[in-house]
Amino acid sequence: MERGDTLIRRRDFLTVCGVAGYAGYAAVFNGCAPQASPPPPGELGGSNFRLGHRLRQADFPPPTETIDIPVLIVGAGIAGLSAAWRFCRETLVTRPRFLVLELEKKPGGNARYGQNAISRYPLGAHYLPLPNREARAVRALLSELGILNGNPETEAPEYDERYLCHPLQERLYRLGIWQDGVVPRLGVPKAELMEQDRFFERMAQLRGSRDGAGRRAFALPVAYSSNDSQWTELDRLTMHDWMVQQGFHAPSLHWYVNYACRDDYGTDYRRVSAWAGIHYFTCRTGKGSTPEGKTYDGVLTAPEGNGWLVEGLRRLITNNALAPDQSWLRTNQAVYALRQNTKGCEVDVWNEASQTSLRVRAEHVIWSAPLFLLPRLVSELPDDLANTISTITYAPWLVANLTLNSPLPEPGAGARTAWDNVLQDSLGLGYVVATHQNIRLASGPTVLTYYYALAEHHPATARQMLLDMSYEDWAKTILKDLSRAHGAVRNRVSHMDIFRHGHAMARPLPGFREETRRARLAAGWNKVRFAHADVSGFSLFEEANYHGVRAAEEILAARGPLRTRLI
Repeated sequence: MERGDTLIRRRDFLTVCGVAGYAGYAAVFNGCAPQASPPPPGELGGSNFRLGHRLRQADFPPPTETIDIPVLIVGAGIAGLSAAWRFCRETLVTRPRFLVLELEKKPGGNARYGQNAISRYPLGAHYLPLPNREARAVRALLSELGILNGNPETEAPEYDERYLCHPLQERLYRLGIWQDGVVPRLGVPKAELMEQDRFFERMAQLRGSRDGAGRRAFALPVAYSSNDSQWTELDRLTMHDWMVQQGFHAPSLHWYVNYACRDDYGTDYRRVSAWAGIHYFTCRTGKGSTPEGKTYDGVLTAPEGNGWLVEGLRRLITNNALAPDQSWLRTNQAVYALRQNTKGCEVDVWNEASQTSLRVRAEHVIWSAPLFLLPRLVSELPDDLANTISTITYAPWLVANLTLNSPLPEPGAGARTAWDNVLQDSLGLGYVVATHQNIRLASGPTVLTYYYALAEHHPATARQMLLDMSYEDWAKTILKDLSRAHGAVRNRVSHMDIFRHGHAMARPLPGFREETRRARLAAGWNKVRFAHADVSGFSLFEEANYHGVRAAEEILAARGPLRTRLI
C-alpha cells in the first residue's frame, strides 16, 4: 500500500456504504445525505470485466482451429491501432500481414466513445493537445487524417480549426461563482497569487531545461526526455513533498496541482512521482499557426472525445491493410495463453461470440494490452519481468454521460459555459460539454460528460466500489455533486449512461522512472514486444502511439530497409 491510500475490507466497505451501497458513500462524497428523488433512467456499463475475469479460470476448451500469420497484435487501443497503422505506411515488400485481437466489443481502449440521438460522446479520453515537435508519429498521423496541414515537421503547423477547441475552453466553480480558467484566482489572497506565479515561473524554467546532449528535461513522448540525474532524482519523492520542499504552501496552488494529477493520472498528488507531476506542467510545447503566421496553443477535440482518432486510425488501416474490409480486426477475443518457441509464438484465444477457442501461430506478437494481464496468461514468464510488471498499479475511473433536454442556464455573473467545467473541492473532476464543438444557431438538447477518478481510495477498494455500487447509487451521487453548481440539473437530465474503467491507466508512483525498470519493459520478451502505454508509466495518447509505432518499426527493420522512420 502506498502512502495516503485507504484500504478497507469488503465487509467494512459495505457497512460504510449501507445495504443499498449509496447512502454512506454519498455522505462522504458530498458531505450530506442523499436526496429522495429517483434518478433518471439510464444504464450502468463499462469494460468487459466478466470476460476479463474469465482469464482467472483454466477451463477454456482446446482450440478447434489454427491460423498462421506473421504478426499478431493483442489489444486494439491506441497502441495496437498505431502499430497496425505503421505497418500500413510501409511498402508492400516489407509490410507484414497482421491480425488485431480486442477483448472489448469495439476498438479504442481508453479512447472509446458512445452515441445517442443527440450527440456522440467520449467514454474516456476527450482531447489531444497540439503535439510537440518530437511527437513525429502523432503529427504524421494527423497529417494523414487531414487535420494537420502542410509540413508536419515545422515548429507550428496549421491545424483544421474544426478540431481546435472553441472558446470558452475551461472554467472553475469556486465560492459560488464561475471563473474563467481552472487555476483558482477569484478571491485568492495576494500572497497566494504571488506563490502561484512563482510556481508557474519555475515550471516555465523547467520546460526549457536541456541536458548537455540537448535533450529536454521533460519531453513527450517520455522516451525523448533527459536521463540526467538532476531531474530523474525527482522520481524519488512525491509531487506533494517536492512542492513543500520548494516552499510552495498556498492551499489554492496545492488544490490545483492535485487536481491536475488526478485528472491526468487518476492519482492523488501525495502519491504521484514528482517527476510525473512536473512532467504534466512542462512536457507540452506544441503550437499551431494561422495562415497569417500567428502562433497559438490549444487542444484538438470532438464531440466523441478522442474517438475521432480511433475512427481515423481504423479507416486508414482498413484502406491499406493486406487484410481489408475489417478482417484485420477481431473483437470479443480473450487471449488466455501465450507460449514461445524457436519459430515464434503460439497464442490461444477465446471467441466470446462463438464460444470456441482459436490458436494463432505468429512470428511476432505485439502486446498492446495492459501488461498486468501477462502473468495470468504466461506460465514461463521470466521472474524479473513478472516482478517488474507487478509494480504497476492501475487507477479506476468512472465516466458518466448525462443527456439533457436543454442546456443548463448560464450564470447571471461569472464565466459562461465552457468546454471543460470544473467544480473545486469535489471528488469528481467536473464535466465537458460533448456538443461544445457543434455550430448551431439555437440551443437544444445536449450531453455532459462527467469524470470521476477514484483517487481517494486504494485501487483494489475502488475497483470493488465500481462492482458493488448500482446505477441508482452512482446516478444519485453524480447528480448531487453537480447540483452544487447547477440546481436545475436534476430536472433537465433525461438519461444517464455510466461507464466504469476498472484498470483505466497505470499510476506513475515514485520509482516508475527507475532505469532498469524502464529498460526491462521496453525490451519486451523475445518475440513479444510491449507496446502499451504501461511501458511509459502513464496513459497518454502520445505514449501509446509512440510505443505502438516503435514496436512495429522494430519488426519492420528486421524485414528490410524502412521507407521512413517515425521513431
